[in-house]
Amino acid sequence: MAQLPNSLEARDTAFQLHSYANARRQEETGALVIEKGEGIYVEDISGKRYIEGMAGLWSVAVGFGEKRLVDAATRQMEKLPYYHTFTYKTHGPSIELAEKLIEMAPVPMSKVYFTNSGSEANDTAIKLIWYRSNALGQPDRKKIISRVRGYHGVTIASASLTGLPNNHKSFDLPLPQVLHTTCPHYRTMKRDGESEADFARRCAVDLEDLILAEGPETIAAFFAEPVMGAGGVVVPPDGYWQAVQPVLKKYGILFVADEVICGFGRTGNMFGTQTYGLEPDMMTLSKALSSSYQPISALLINDAVYQTIADESDRIGVLGHGYTGSGHPVAAAVALENLKIIEERDLVGHVRNVAPVFQKRLAELGENPLVIETRGVGLIGAAELSHDALAQTPGALGARANAAFQEKGLISRAMLDAMAFCPPLIITENQINELFDIAEAGLKTVSDSLK
Repeated sequence: MAQLPNSLEARDTAFQLHSYANARRQEETGALVIEKGEGIYVEDISGKRYIEGMAGLWSVAVGFGEKRLVDAATRQMEKLPYYHTFTYKTHGPSIELAEKLIEMAPVPMSKVYFTNSGSEANDTAIKLIWYRSNALGQPDRKKIISRVRGYHGVTIASASLTGLPNNHKSFDLPLPQVLHTTCPHYRTMKRDGESEADFARRCAVDLEDLILAEGPETIAAFFAEPVMGAGGVVVPPDGYWQAVQPVLKKYGILFVADEVICGFGRTGNMFGTQTYGLEPDMMTLSKALSSSYQPISALLINDAVYQTIADESDRIGVLGHGYTGSGHPVAAAVALENLKIIEERDLVGHVRNVAPVFQKRLAELGENPLVIETRGVGLIGAAELSHDALAQTPGALGARANAAFQEKGLISRAMLDAMAFCPPLIITENQINELFDIAEAGLKTVSDSLK
C-alpha cells in the first residue's frame, strides 16, 4: 500500500500500535483507513465500498449509520455526559439498562455489573469468583477451566482463559490458576472411528478427568462460549452441552457463559444460552449490546452468587472493584436504544428467516478445492482452508484469501486458515448472496493462482 507523506495512512503508521497485527509488517504496508459506514457497508478514504462481513468485530448488530443510536448518544451527552456508579451513586441510564438485561436474561439472574469490554467483563467475573470462594471459606477453590481455542479476551486474566497460543506467547501467560480442556471441534479433535456423539461424550469425560486430577475442591468455575468465535467459529457437536453441564453441577463448579459474540440474536435466539439449552450461573455480554457504537459490557450474576458476594462486602466493608466508565450514561443510553431496535424490528426473527440462505451459501463454499470444512449457525460461520495447499505454516493461505476478499470488496477475518463471516444482523437475502458471491470469487482467485 503506497503511503503519501503526511497522509492518514502514513500518520497511522508513524504513531499508532495496532491490535492483532505484525508491527513490522504494519510499518511496510500501512492500514486500510475506513471513513464511514452505512447498513452492512463501510467505505475507505478513497471511496471504495466494502461489505463488512464481520460486523466490525462480530458486533454491529443493527448496522452502521443507525441514526437512532446517534440521537440517543446526543441526547444523553447534552443531559449528563458522564457519571459513575461508585460509592452509592448512580444514574438513570445504568439503572434502566440493568433492569432491562435482568428482564431479558434467558435464565434467572439477580444483578448486573457494568464494564467496558468483554475482556473486562470476564476479568471481573474471575475476580468475583475468587472473592466468592474466599467468602465461602474455600480459599483453595481458585482454579478456572476454559477450553483450547476458546476466546475470552486479552486482559491478563481473560487472556489466560483464552486458549490460543499467540495470546500467551511472550506475555508470560496463562496464569497458573487457569486450565484448558478439550476443544469441541469434531473434525480436528476426534479419534479414529469415533462418532460425533461419542466425541461429545468424551469431551465431558476429559473435563471430568481434569477436575478429578486437579481436585474438585480446587476448581471454581468453567468459562465457555456457546459457539466459539475467534477460535475459528467452532459449533459444538450435538449432545456436547448436555454432557458437559451435569459434570459442572456434580462438582459444584460455577458455569460462566461468555455471550460476548453470541448474545443478542447472532445464533437465531436472543442468546446462545437459549440455542443450546445452557444454565449458566453468570453471563458476560458486550459487542451487540450497543452494536459497539459505544464501549460497554456487562456481567450478569445469579442470586446465589450475588448473596455470597454481598455478605463478603458487608464483612469487609466494601467491594473494592470498579472502573471509571462502568455503566457510562452515554454508553448505557445507546445500549438501551440498540436493544429497542433489536426488539422492535424483530432482528432475532429476521436472523431465523435469513439464516438458511446464509448457511446454504456458506456450505457451497465447500465446493472450492481449498475448503476442507464449513461450519456455522444463525448468522455466524466459517470456511476453513487447507494450509497444506501452500505447503506453508498455518495462516498463510488464510491471509492470502483475506487479501483477495478485501480486494474484491468484502471484509472478512482469517483466524489462521478459517475464514469467518459474521455480518450485521440486518443483512438481507440479496446482500447475503452478494457477500458469498464475493467470497466465492475470492477463493477462486486464490485457488487458480495455485494451479
